[in-house]
Amino acid sequence: MTSLNETIDRITPSDRYTELEMRAGTPMSAKPRPLLRWAGSKQRLLRQLLPHIPVDYPGTYYEPFLGAGALYFLLEPSNAILSDTCEPLIETYRTIGQQPEAVLEALDKMDVLDREQYYKIRDQTSSNAINSAARFIYLNRAAWNGLYRVNNKGKFNVPYGRPRSKHIIDPSNLLSCAKLLNSTTLHLSDFEESVANAQPGDLVYFDPPYVTGHNNNGFVDYNEKLFSWDDQERLARLARELQESGAHVVVSNANHPSIINLYPTFKLSEISRRSALASDIKQRKTVTEAVFH
Repeated sequence: MTSLNETIDRITPSDRYTELEMRAGTPMSAKPRPLLRWAGSKQRLLRQLLPHIPVDYPGTYYEPFLGAGALYFLLEPSNAILSDTCEPLIETYRTIGQQPEAVLEALDKMDVLDREQYYKIRDQTSSNAINSAARFIYLNRAAWNGLYRVNNKGKFNVPYGRPRSKHIIDPSNLLSCAKLLNSTTLHLSDFEESVANAQPGDLVYFDPPYVTGHNNNGFVDYNEKLFSWDDQERLARLARELQESGAHVVVSNANHPSIINLYPTFKLSEISRRSALASDIKQRKTVTEAVFH
């Protein structure tokens, strides 16, 4: 009789890649899949991104700019350290991992996605972690383009986005995500701090905030609002140091000369997508993004 360990040992990198490619090709039905909508999410770019990812890496998976976590949910790493600087995001993932049934129960009480309910919930505050997680999910699913934005008082202020579905969440997917998140380490931290313990053989995926469709002359100044140029330079230095130490490093970033010049030791590949940031759908053009690996 063949043991489970013997079966696992016969799974080749090619088999693993084929499995991931199939799941990446069905982003709306694969489980686990991202729970949240997030500006810059790579969910629909996974098939283009996957060829540049070492699927058979032996170590820990790191993703410091977590957002929707599309690559994380695709790879389902057994050891992962995830982080972001958005505290409500990290706390929501923690709560889902620890108490998924309670979060689903709180979401059930929020009924369906509609404009009146959205603004009512947006104006409310939550008294505990479970209600906060449910509120975060609800607002994220109904907000315009899945944006997360707060005003100078720290209040979420994204307008209603007319979601295509009236259903808040797929319960079975949330439970699948919770199972994975429950075995994952989550940090609220800067990207440099979050990968401080990365070792040779680990996989580190950096996907910092950036906008690709702005005109070339204003590119740096425009993106400064999202992720400063000093941080871009710091990220590039860190990526190079990790690569030199023996870690597998992949960076998604803007396909722009200013960015490309920061990664002279990396291979450069291009992926393309339809821009989703323009409010007028007719203004949404195909843009390219860079992948350094």
